[in-house]
Amino acid sequence: MHTDQILIFDADDTLWENNVLFERVIDGFLDWVATPAERDRTRSVLDGIEAANSATLGYGAAVFRQSLADCLRQVSGRTPAAAELARIDELLTPLTTRQVELIPGVADTLTALADRHHLLLLTKGDRDEQQGKVTASTIDHHFRGVHIVAEKSADTYRKLTADLGLDPGRTWMIGNSPKSDVAPARRAGLRTVYIPHEHTWVLEHEELGPDAATLQLGAFPELLRHF
Repeated sequence: MHTDQILIFDADDTLWENNVLFERVIDGFLDWVATPAERDRTRSVLDGIEAANSATLGYGAAVFRQSLADCLRQVSGRTPAAAELARIDELLTPLTTRQVELIPGVADTLTALADRHHLLLLTKGDRDEQQGKVTASTIDHHFRGVHIVAEKSADTYRKLTADLGLDPGRTWMIGNSPKSDVAPARRAGLRTVYIPHEHTWVLEHEELGPDAATLQLGAFPELLRHF
């Protein structure tokens, strides 16, 4: 049992559902623009466009909308019509009007952890969009600080550690993304907790080698066995 630790939590797909909502939109988009035989190829095109757009434009519903429009342009070979862009906006409605759905066990687990550890939140994406989700989650009062960044790299973790005067040996980054939550935090000298999510975005996948400073759990409430 680790006591009196600094626990930094990822948000999307660690505290609340996120990517599954994007996947539902993608399913509707592919149903519309691709035949069954073309579905896998069109999804591959979209994945490539998302990778390029996220690298230059960032993350969030607005960038995702751009990626869908770019994909439609590429597979159709023409500029999308206004009616087609309106249909994309209709597909995006669950993302732009959604309520935050906490992952089971998150609320009670955070309540218990906040009594014996220092909790921080670190999330990446569009600042207004992410702040809106944090506020709507109704769990933001558990965190001593909420940090919204454009990207999570080793330098992001080093800067946060330095700015807040954190002790890396007692600081844990907790999240579902190997690429954003675990690997760069490891490189920055932090300890990590990896909680896989079945709907983690494909662009967040990365092979993780063994590391004595990483704890892998099956579900969020299992944190209470260790902290």
